[in-house]
Amino acid sequence: MKKWKQKAIVQKAISYLPYSKRVNFLFQKYATRGVHLSDYYFFDRLEHAKNHIAAFQKSSSLTVPATTLELGTGWYPIVPVSMFLLGTERVHSVDISLLISKKRLLQTLRRFAEAEKNDMLQSFIACQPGRMQVIHEIINHAGQLTFVQMLSRLRISYLLEDARDMSLADQSIDLIHSNNTFEHIYPEVLRGILAEFKRVASKPGGVMSHFVDMTDHFAHFDRTISVYHFLQYTDKQWRLIDNSIQPQNRLRADDYLRIFAETQIPVSNQECRPGDIDELQTVAIAEKYRDKRAADLAKTHCHYISVL
Repeated sequence: MKKWKQKAIVQKAISYLPYSKRVNFLFQKYATRGVHLSDYYFFDRLEHAKNHIAAFQKSSSLTVPATTLELGTGWYPIVPVSMFLLGTERVHSVDISLLISKKRLLQTLRRFAEAEKNDMLQSFIACQPGRMQVIHEIINHAGQLTFVQMLSRLRISYLLEDARDMSLADQSIDLIHSNNTFEHIYPEVLRGILAEFKRVASKPGGVMSHFVDMTDHFAHFDRTISVYHFLQYTDKQWRLIDNSIQPQNRLRADDYLRIFAETQIPVSNQECRPGDIDELQTVAIAEKYRDKRAADLAKTHCHYISVL
């Protein structure tokens, strides 16, 4: 049995268990090795932070956003910590469950300290004076600090709530961003989230910056299948494979543009990787996708920027 099928079966089973998020973390930690803070993941997220900041600075009269909001930060808060270092006064993260822990936060901060020591951090973030010192102090006194105290010193606030109905005030956020999160949200929910983002974004001048990975995430684990592998299945077939732990909506680049238009959010700029049409043609595309242009189907990653 192919590796992707094994993972799909296990995650489908885990999705029905109590504490499924915790069980999935242990599965990925010890079986798939998918939750380790690797060099690749750390610097990929730093690159995302750099691009979010560049999008904001290009579109806003402000140099530094006073308030930021990230959707679905996950296990390691690399982008929120980057926003703190930039000089943001209040950094928010919203998710339906808390995946981070004191241990994983400390791991993240130590990676920032290491990157600074190796003269690698400054190419991603222009750190405000004194902010890196806060990180060193947290690392040095971690034994005396609670998880909540550590987050407070970093000016990071976690909102454990439905992103379609947040407790944030109207027009209170300067920069809203996400990193390969949209592809895990089904269209009807994504529309509600974007409508809520529109409500809380500062106007005029609020900026949204969203990275989307439109590849089959099972291909990240099993290199024997194409990144377009999941496009061969009907919706009924995909429901049997997909799971609530790490769902994949299979939306393509033009689908996201349509959802932005439906929620009346302008896409001021988009940058997409074209993908590989020759590889796409090795997959028997399901009927639901056959009316799309090959160029749209082949795109693998997009960065959508909106200025309100």
